[in-house]
Amino acid sequence: MARIKPQALLQQSKKKKVPSQISVTTILLYSLIVVLIVFSLFATYRHWSQRSRNQRELGESGFEDENRLTGSKKYNPPEYAIINTSKGPITVELFKDSSPEVVAEFIDSCQKGHFKGMLFHHVMKHVVIRAGSVNNLGAPEEWTLRGKRDSHLDTSSKHGAFMLGTSKTKHDSKGFELFITTAPLPILNEKLTVFGRVIKGDDVVQEIEEVDTNEHYQPKSPVGINNVTLKLKI
Repeated sequence: MARIKPQALLQQSKKKKVPSQISVTTILLYSLIVVLIVFSLFATYRHWSQRSRNQRELGESGFEDENRLTGSKKYNPPEYAIINTSKGPITVELFKDSSPEVVAEFIDSCQKGHFKGMLFHHVMKHVVIRAGSVNNLGAPEEWTLRGKRDSHLDTSSKHGAFMLGTSKTKHDSKGFELFITTAPLPILNEKLTVFGRVIKGDDVVQEIEEVDTNEHYQPKSPVGINNVTLKLKI
């Protein structure tokens, strides 16, 4: 039997150690796997980024429904709102049973941050404080005269002092406006839809009522709403 020379054995060993070439199919497969991993990471980032942004937007209203977090299909609207003003907080109970459509519109406006930075543009002592867009509800003087004239009339519980209302006219692009009464006002039946009542912070309402105003009942120094926080319970 012929013996293999050492040099030949060395050449055979080198040939065995040379790696085989990677096929084009393998390269494409690995590339596809890398693309899928990158896409998955990007999708995950988008999801958490969107969720964080939604939470920030909800944070402006201070409310996120508990059922949404637990995955329940039942939706429980908030029953209370805290109107944080430059003079302090005003807590109101929402009449979601007697004024469901207006309450729903109010909640939607809160979640969109509509009331953030809104000013009280009319302050009428022993009548009403009024924030939001100005519409054709009559001159402030008319409200004051009617309020004094009709103060002796019988009023329902909704037409008393410290009630939260909005105009009955259809809201335009300027959005929702707010009225908080500071005395019983039968005129509310003609002009406003009452959808809540102040249950805490009536002293804040009265402090706003006492600010200096000009002859048109406009505050000389800005008084406004910082934001509105919605609550299921208080």
